[in-house]
Amino acid sequence: MIPEYRKQFNAHYTSEKYQQVKDILAERAGIEAQFRVSESPIFLTNEFKNKLDDACNSIIAQIKNMPDEELQKAIPDNCRVPNDTQHTHFLAIDFGICKNEKGEIEPQLIELQAFPTLYAFQEEYEEVISEVFPELKALRNSIPKPEYIQFLKEVIVGNENPENVILLEIFPEKQKTSIDFALTEKYLGIKTVCLTKVKKEGKKLFYEKDGNKIPIHRIYNRVIFDELDRIPDLQLEFDFREEADVTWVTHPNWFFKVSKFILPKLEHAYVPKSYFLNEFPAEEQLENFVLKPLFSFAGSGVDLEPTQEKIDQISDKHNYIMQRKVFYEPLFEDINGEFSKSEIRMLYLWKEGEEKPQLMDNLARMTKVAMANVDFNKKDAIWIGSSIAFFEK
Repeated sequence: MIPEYRKQFNAHYTSEKYQQVKDILAERAGIEAQFRVSESPIFLTNEFKNKLDDACNSIIAQIKNMPDEELQKAIPDNCRVPNDTQHTHFLAIDFGICKNEKGEIEPQLIELQAFPTLYAFQEEYEEVISEVFPELKALRNSIPKPEYIQFLKEVIVGNENPENVILLEIFPEKQKTSIDFALTEKYLGIKTVCLTKVKKEGKKLFYEKDGNKIPIHRIYNRVIFDELDRIPDLQLEFDFREEADVTWVTHPNWFFKVSKFILPKLEHAYVPKSYFLNEFPAEEQLENFVLKPLFSFAGSGVDLEPTQEKIDQISDKHNYIMQRKVFYEPLFEDINGEFSKSEIRMLYLWKEGEEKPQLMDNLARMTKVAMANVDFNKKDAIWIGSSIAFFEK
């Protein structure tokens, strides 16, 4: 969207530099990224950034004004965790980069989640790609890296000794986001622990380190709780639904409370109209909507072409939404003269006791097909995958 930035980057791009970016990231993290890193960042205007800020500020204000008893309805009874918190610690708001009827480029909300994403990886990625492509340094995020890490530490570690704080995941070594876990450990000095390794004595939780039993006071939670039931023969000492003397960062209930569940409740010019499937009006046309399960990751279960026949087969219609279709605009030119589409995720951190969250960074996901999930692209496609947006200076 900023021709001079795009021309400059493409002129300097080589496959060797792309490999260098991936190699440096792997060296610093001690592990390779298990997801596809795009060859290129995207470049966006300040006008577009202002539109993003306007939409995000409105969405955050609406979330704050929603009665908690209304948000509590989102939590399945079998997934409810004790000791809920006043607000989430994390907020990720995803927008498609689209063109409206007037030919103007604008964001359109795709989804949002009160769940952590690649906070550590995005900071490291921004630094590395700016080292390999020095012309990007002038466009970098305004938060210096030491301040970024300190803010992350205040949210995740708080006042605890890092030894008593864990990043909790189920089989973390198998997760695509494992490089982010490694960088989080490096930044914050905390340990990644598999849920199967957590020990419980009364209400106290522990993990083992160098043969010693270490108390857990604070959990940086990366487990998607409702997915645990899908793992056969899972043996756990600790059930989330049990009382435990621990602080959740963020509390598992927020995964449900701020999710596709609230999309039908939001109003803004950059928020496409959504309905719960069981409340979908007869006068609306199916071909104008996308069918989405309330709780899914990485595009799982999304139907871009819902039909009445498919809908009639869904028994739990209250667990689905219909969201008005938006069309990502192919704006980001690769070195072959082809164009990629993108969505952008705005990454917020919310300190305990603060009135509102702080925008920290962004994550761009590039694609050349209808969905941003890289698995739907051709295997030899370029300018696809996880990336970052730089804004004009």
